[in-house]
Amino acid sequence: MRAFVDDEVIPAEPELTGGGAAARAALDALRGRAKALGLWALGHPADIGGGGLAFLDFVYLNEVIGRSEFGQLAVGSVSMQDTLMLRAHGTEEQRRRWIPPLVAGEFLPSVGLTEPEVAGSDPTLIQTRAELAGDTWILNGHKWFTTGAADAGYCTVFARTEPESTPRHARISAIIVPTDTPGFEIVRAVPTMGHDPSDHYEIRLTDVRVPAANLLGERGNGFGIAQDRLGPGRVFHCMRWLGQAQRAYELMCARANTRFAHGSLLAEKGEIQRYVAESAGQIHAARLMTLDAARTMDAGADARVQIGLIKFWGARMLHDVIDRAIQVHGALGLTADTPLERMYRQARYARVYDGPDEVHRMSTARRLLRDPGAAPWR
Repeated sequence: MRAFVDDEVIPAEPELTGGGAAARAALDALRGRAKALGLWALGHPADIGGGGLAFLDFVYLNEVIGRSEFGQLAVGSVSMQDTLMLRAHGTEEQRRRWIPPLVAGEFLPSVGLTEPEVAGSDPTLIQTRAELAGDTWILNGHKWFTTGAADAGYCTVFARTEPESTPRHARISAIIVPTDTPGFEIVRAVPTMGHDPSDHYEIRLTDVRVPAANLLGERGNGFGIAQDRLGPGRVFHCMRWLGQAQRAYELMCARANTRFAHGSLLAEKGEIQRYVAESAGQIHAARLMTLDAARTMDAGADARVQIGLIKFWGARMLHDVIDRAIQVHGALGLTADTPLERMYRQARYARVYDGPDEVHRMSTARRLLRDPGAAPWR
């Protein structure tokens, strides 16, 4: 995997970031290579056509896959969370229809969770509604940051289906909506942090009708399904962030060892040495924390504290390391001649998606205050 990512995926990044037909052709070529090398969908369970690697084994692979932002797409792991969600909560028909093409990479999944009108960090505020009329769900609502929607075969839409008198965490259901359903409209690709167009889409649902059988899991259990999906995903995110941070660290060291200024190499200057040492320390600490969370999950224990800690700690680490690497590169670090400026923009996302840092700190602190013994070293 390391050889494939470093020798084939990373050199293709300039083409991949350019968009259009050339980017699609380059990505298709990489996906073909990954399949030929036996690197495709390694973390997907074997019973649905994947490589069948254990959770903890795949966590380690994600560190390598994360060295390139296109790693997930190139090796087919981008569909893993949604495939596992379908495998755990889908009906036999839902699994038969959607899982094989997802694993094969024939299309992407997408999730309609975040809405522009309400705080995405509080899914109980979701305003999109789904009403059951006979054997048909009728959906109306507005979503954005629906990643991959333009290339998706379906969207798992989280919508309010239960009355206001229901406990607020039991008002939401998950419903599978094929993206070619009438009334499912992609409004735009949302420009984000210098990416225009991006792969984050704004969508509208206007009297979208799907069969009642498209309900994913139990009615009113949308919140639980979302948490099941997001928990392992946060561990995978954090391991990929480590891959990005390690790559930035390598670029920083290479620059420091070759750039001469003010009478000596940058590597001989105390401030630069501090950057290198602090970056190595942050990466190592975040890596050990992430692996501890993964081992806790793998053992079937409650890992909410560990996941909350690594989510905000890892996001901060990623930002700090890339920021120092840019500083060591000077003006060059601000250009697109190195991958650092793009990595820096991507790192800023990490403090928002899958729950902002503030929410993870708050929820983790509340758990620890209720039970100080839940600290991961206890």
